[in-house]
Amino acid sequence: MRAIDGKKIALVGGGPGGLTLARLLQMGGADVAVYERDQSREARVQGSALDLHEDSGLAALDAGGLMDAFWANHRADLDRLRLTDQDGVILHDHERKMSGAGKRPEIERGPLRDLLLDSLRPGTVHWDRRLEGAEISGEKVKLQFAGGESVLADVAIGCDGANSRLRAVVTPIRPEYVGVALVEGVVVAAKDAVPELWKLLGGAALIALGSERTIGMGTKPDGSILFYAGLKSADAEGRQRLEAADDADKRVAWFHENFEGWSALWEPLFAKAKSTVWRPLLVCPEDQHWDPKPNVTLIGDAAHVMPPYAGEGVNMAMLDALVLSRELLQEGDAGSAIARYEAEMFERMRGMTSDTMMNTEMFYSTDAADRVVGLFQSFAGAASSASAAQN
Repeated sequence: MRAIDGKKIALVGGGPGGLTLARLLQMGGADVAVYERDQSREARVQGSALDLHEDSGLAALDAGGLMDAFWANHRADLDRLRLTDQDGVILHDHERKMSGAGKRPEIERGPLRDLLLDSLRPGTVHWDRRLEGAEISGEKVKLQFAGGESVLADVAIGCDGANSRLRAVVTPIRPEYVGVALVEGVVVAAKDAVPELWKLLGGAALIALGSERTIGMGTKPDGSILFYAGLKSADAEGRQRLEAADDADKRVAWFHENFEGWSALWEPLFAKAKSTVWRPLLVCPEDQHWDPKPNVTLIGDAAHVMPPYAGEGVNMAMLDALVLSRELLQEGDAGSAIARYEAEMFERMRGMTSDTMMNTEMFYSTDAADRVVGLFQSFAGAASSASAAQN
């Protein structure tokens, strides 16, 4: 008997990791339900585009038979990342690899979610389910949702992000603030609203570096620009100052106060943003470990949140889904499958978290521009050497 046979499996969270896991388990005949806090499928999916990697995110989609759907929805136009200094001087244009070995094509979060949702059996996702608490109840897991609804599952898997409510059932270890926060904003009709920055962006993506600060920008299919302004800050203090900047003039003043020495070129982002949101960056300890539970585990940010400076967050969540699904579809019991998955995940994420934190330090160092440009130039050189060797 396989670990999933006769079991009701509850996935808490309908992000890329949770939906990928649902797809892979359903392909193996599992009884799966996904509980998602968004009110409906039509809820707008926020955030920057995602680059999926050949050996993780793309491998999971391939296992799910979804590569044709992916290529039909990917963003071929996001084929370049431009690096500038704090004055907008272009330092390096990095060509992203969209095909061939080591490819990392981009896709928007909304289309990725849609293609995953379309792959599931009707009724798999239960919308407007906000988890408030969970507990192991004998051989079952009890999930308590807002509004009083409760569900009993044989196996529960937390796919619910950095603030996972299911994590407390698995481990007392909590993610920690890394001392860096991102201010997220959106400028609509950006070509007309911020023409100089639109031209500098050149239709793709950009990261500006300097004075231990960053500004990242990317175009969206609707003609808007999504931006993230990153800075070192005490979380509570920084959040309060940003929330007090409740109009365009105050947001521009906030920018100059917190990005001293940066060119006025970036002012329009803050003047024209329809809103700004404070997003503290969190990380789980790279050496974290817990004793496996027989019927509860975590994937993605719920298990191992980390800053975005290696581009691995969604890829590791989807790889978690691939590894865990394979274990659960093997002969044996769920507890053994979970233990094997967690052992692989801990080992894999130890190095990934360490590398990500080194990258985070680099992006916010006093010589970030030189170091980051050097890193991307080394990527370009390695890709050129590999291409020459193949030819």
